[in-house]
Amino acid sequence: MTINKKSRIIEEMRDTFADLQKTGVVSKKQIADFAALKQLQVKDLTPNAIKQIRLRENLSQAVLALVLNTSTSTVQKWETGEKKPSGPSLKLLSILKNKGVEALI
Repeated sequence: MTINKKSRIIEEMRDTFADLQKTGVVSKKQIADFAALKQLQVKDLTPNAIKQIRLRENLSQAVLALVLNTSTSTVQKWETGEKKPSGPSLKLLSILKNKGVEALI
């Protein structure tokens, strides 16, 4: 699941923070902290990308499933495109992609 940069909620939060900063209720640091949240966005991964992450880390589907606390059949379905990872699984796959398996174990 990708967080849409044009999300109405995100835009409203950005406007609210800007207004609060103008009134002195929140500091520039708090605004910067809010802006940093945009860096937490997780993009969808294609089935091939998931497989390439697994192969790069030299993991079997069963071991990847253990690392992500899911089932082997779920990993198989992700890699065939039958299912898409979402929520915590997508976040963990993103960490695995960017930081390697050491970041998860």
